[in-house]
Formats: sequence, structure tokens, C-alpha cells
Amino acid sequence: MDNLCHTLVGAALGEAGLKRTTPLAMATLLIGANLADVDAASYAWGPVTALSFRRGWTHGVLAMAVAPIVLTGAVLAWDRLVRRRRNPAAQPALPRWLLVLAALAVWTHPLLDFLNTYGVRWLTPFSDRWHYGDTLFILDPWVWLMLGAGVWLTRRRARHGRPGAPGPARVGLAASVVYVALMGAGTLAGRGMAAATLPSAAPFMVEPVPVLPFMRRVVADLGDRYERSTVLLFPRPGVTPAMEVVDKGRALPEALTAAQSPDGRAFLRWARFPVFRVERHGPLAVVTIGDERYPDQDWASVSIRVAQPVSLHLPTRAEHP
Repeated sequence: MDNLCHTLVGAALGEAGLKRTTPLAMATLLIGANLADVDAASYAWGPVTALSFRRGWTHGVLAMAVAPIVLTGAVLAWDRLVRRRRNPAAQPALPRWLLVLAALAVWTHPLLDFLNTYGVRWLTPFSDRWHYGDTLFILDPWVWLMLGAGVWLTRRRARHGRPGAPGPARVGLAASVVYVALMGAGTLAGRGMAAATLPSAAPFMVEPVPVLPFMRRVVADLGDRYERSTVLLFPRPGVTPAMEVVDKGRALPEALTAAQSPDGRAFLRWARFPVFRVERHGPLAVVTIGDERYPDQDWASVSIRVAQPVSLHLPTRAEHP
């Protein structure tokens, strides 16, 4: 999910009452909810490196065990070396509560990221396998609205000294959980509907659509091509015929060469539905490898220059002098 969503989750947890457990509780929740995205620094080594690195080391089980301890230590150091030096009368932060809050916030991040089509690698560094929830679009305004309204109303109540101030934040969190559960149920229903129209062995994905919770898009792998269709869950459930057919292009000689290059191998470790497009320019060809999860998205593709295969013409017997 996007960092606005992660931040709102941390803020909603704090406003729901957890910010009162210890000094620096809210800071711990907000930092912890976003901490896993420190792997965005991998973009400094290029987009292909970032795609093959992200949502792995900082999102896996090892990071989930280590990151809360590191965050707790950093917050305690700030509390002791900065905050209480500036204000010696300030109440010290409570280590046990900080660790609980850090763990809760840190663990929400990969769980939310798992819910979209990008996925996470839970078992890094022990396995490089991707896991996908296919439940929420990566930018979900309904989640923003529920969490954001809960945080805003809670703070507004608190400013006016009204009783039950944390109530709206708790309602926002509960509503978000119910919404995610319903979206997950919708995806499962969509998978069942799509599967009935596809060959039994065909891999396919049913993905959420921005803003429209009752619609899903389908990408089906049919061997040499992908087919796109749409599932409507409500009010008239059904599956549209294939709306778009995309040739994989993988059998082309240039595509085979690009797939074996370092950038090609790195990209294909991330790609779920890879597609190859070849543009020939004299002796060279530019092979663009994309992913049908994110068609026409520059960040979700890589371009590789390869030499075109040389076509040797062997003269026939009749052509010999």
C-alpha cells in the first residue's frame, strides 16, 4: 500500500487510545508503520535493482523480528539523549510499551502490502517466493476516507474536551477491517466466477479496480498469450468475454536473449505476468519486458538492448556457379 495508508493506520492506532500508553507512543506508531519502506533506498542503484530488492528483506519474517527491537532502541535513545535532556522533568518512555507498539506498527506494514497485487516475500531471506493477496488496489481512497475521518474526528473531539474521544478512530479501524474482509470475499468470489470460464490449468489473477469495489479485472495466462476480462460482482454478477488479448512475445530470439541478461533475470524474479516487446533498429534490438499487472507503466518495465540474431543464407545447389 502507499505510505499515506500506512501513516493513517499508525495514526488511527494511536488516536484509538494507544498514544496514551507511554510518552513517544504516537511517534513509535507512525515510524513503525512506515519503517519497512526503508528499502526504497534501493532505487539509488536503479529501478531494476529496486524491483528485485523491495518488499523482501525489510518485509520478511526476519525483519519483522528484528525491526521492532531496533525501533524501540532508537526511540529510547532519543528519549534519553534528546527529549529528557531538553526537559529533565519529562516522564520517561516505557520500554515494554514501546516494544509492543513498535511490533504492532511494524507488523501492520507487510500485512497491508500483502493485500495488493504487488505482493511481499514473507520468507526472505530463506525464500524468494512472492505472495499476493489481490484484495486491495495499491491506492485505496475508501481506506483513506475511513481511517482519515476517524483520526480527524477523534482529534476534533479531543480538542473540544468531549467524552469518548477515541471512538471515531476505533470505528474507522473497525470499518477498515470489515471493508478489507469484504474485498477479500469479493476477490474469492471473482476467482470462482473467472475460473469457470478458463481452462482448468490456466494460471490467472483477479485484481481489484480503483474506487470500484464491485468490479475485478482478470489476467489469464493461456500459454502463448494473456487474456484480460472483467468480473462484475454486483448488481448483475458475471464475467465479460476477453476484452484484450496480449501476445507474450517470449518466443522471439531477442526476447530469449534479453531474458538471460542480468537485468532480465532480475526483472523476471519480480514479474508475475511478463510480456516482451521487441523494437528492431538495424543490428540492435530493444526488448522491453513489462508485467501485465501494470500495463503501460514505465516503472514496471525494463528495456534491454540486444544484438539481433544473424540470419545466415546458405546457397542452394542451383545457386552455385
